Amino acid sequence: MNEPTAPPEDGTDDHISAEEQVEAKKLTRLKSRVVYETIRQEGESELKRPQSAMWWSGIAAGAGISLSLMTEAMFRSHLPDAPWRGLIENLGYTSGFLLVMLSRMQLFTENTITTVLPTLAHPCRRTMFGTARLWGIVFTANMIGTFLAALLIAYGGILTPEVTAAAVEISHHVAAWSASDTFVKAIPAGFLIAAIVWMLPSAEGSEFWVIVLFTYIIALGDMAHVVVGSAELFLLAVTGEANIFKLITINLLPALLDNVLGGTGLFAMLAWGQVSDEMSEEKD
Repeated sequence: MNEPTAPPEDGTDDHISAEEQVEAKKLTRLKSRVVYETIRQEGESELKRPQSAMWWSGIAAGAGISLSLMTEAMFRSHLPDAPWRGLIENLGYTSGFLLVMLSRMQLFTENTITTVLPTLAHPCRRTMFGTARLWGIVFTANMIGTFLAALLIAYGGILTPEVTAAAVEISHHVAAWSASDTFVKAIPAGFLIAAIVWMLPSAEGSEFWVIVLFTYIIALGDMAHVVVGSAELFLLAVTGEANIFKLITINLLPALLDNVLGGTGLFAMLAWGQVSDEMSEEKD
């Protein structure tokens, strides 16, 4: 009787030819290239969008992302003050991201990777100026949207007094952070939002769960997201609960800089590093 053949020591299947193994490796590498190219082309498209379209989409995103604060406040107002409350309450944080990202609205922290990849691929005046222009428009529009949402939460009568009070209480937690606290909390949030953008092209049919999982991690980890955070900070400002200058300088600006650092400085560069050598080989 023939004894079974032991598997090769290198872990490969001896029924697969060398040519098939090479082809499998090429396909594996191709997946990263496809994801990269999908996001790069989307970034190119974003850079060409009319200014008015970016403005309105950015304002809508700022208003829409404020749903995260409102839903968290709704959960808090109905849950007992127990150690497990945060596990459920933080699920509310995901709602604004689901609304904005699945509706394809212009959210600033998504653009820290989407529009940067074209710049890394073709660093020139057009891509650099286009990225700076888009970032400026989208961030300003997001801030307008969250400010309008804060006014609506405070004075629009759309929430019960209990929910509004819970929203103010949540916002005080964010405003209590120092600049160094915000610095530490904002970098991983920027990284994770960029990771969501990177994963979505290959998560067809599972986009909902990808967004929910990683934004839930941001909330549960008590991380700082500049756009959601701006809704919380503006709510305190419009209700007279805190000084707007302190909120902007100590909380908002550090979150902005470090979300960009996490999304662009870390994730975008790592994503680019996966494919840059292969692209150089193709050019040669």
